[in-house]
Amino acid sequence: MRREDVLRLPSMPAAGPSYPAGPYRFVNREFLVITYETDPDLIRAGLPEPLEPIDQPIVHYEWIKMPDSSGFGSYTESGLVIPARLDGEEVNFVSQMYLDDDPPIAAGREIWGFPKKYAHPKLEIVKDTLTGTLEYAGQLVAMGTMGYKHESMAGNGDLTRATLSKTQINLKMIPGVDGRLEVCQLVAINLVDIVPKGSWMGPGRLHLVPHVNAPVADFPVRRCLGAHHYIADLTLPFGRVVHDYVKEAEAVAATGLAAE
Repeated sequence: MRREDVLRLPSMPAAGPSYPAGPYRFVNREFLVITYETDPDLIRAGLPEPLEPIDQPIVHYEWIKMPDSSGFGSYTESGLVIPARLDGEEVNFVSQMYLDDDPPIAAGREIWGFPKKYAHPKLEIVKDTLTGTLEYAGQLVAMGTMGYKHESMAGNGDLTRATLSKTQINLKMIPGVDGRLEVCQLVAINLVDIVPKGSWMGPGRLHLVPHVNAPVADFPVRRCLGAHHYIADLTLPFGRVVHDYVKEAEAVAATGLAAE
């Protein structure tokens, strides 16, 4: 292969890339989001600086079913999102993610720094209950339930669009060949071309089980505040770097000043 051929490849491996070039369109993406209160000290410990906690110590636990994802296929995802502030803007820090499909794991980690690990989440309707489960290494580590379509958020979809439009922040970490972090950044992403298709609120409950390799229970449930079920089409574009820890450390070392 010539240099130009190598530079045109979208991803590794060269023989059968893991994912195509983006951006990436998702059709009928279905969400179950259970919002709950937890320990504020744990939230502070789980947010990398310069992110700051918001006033209320809340966490969003998500299940996302993606039946039609360009380049990625059909898969389900589950994980924790922590509301935070960055330079005065309210954002969502993506803390943990678990899913059952290799291409979005590879792309998510390599492009945007999503904290993705392989596991077995499921989102399904069981009789009168919207039910999300997450299994890791054969063990149940999370179960969320919501009353199915109790309260329809009828209208033009502004709430769903605003929820999905909120800036997401990831901590992207990729080591170099010497084992040290070559990339260590906060990356921001904003979903675009959002088309809400349905939105419902209702009662929700969440059960988290301690697990060493899927530590969702490290943010224990103190009180469930409610659940949101919604469906939308959207596009995941490329992101942008909003903080670079490696460059910051190099600048501090060059000036001989200690980090504050």
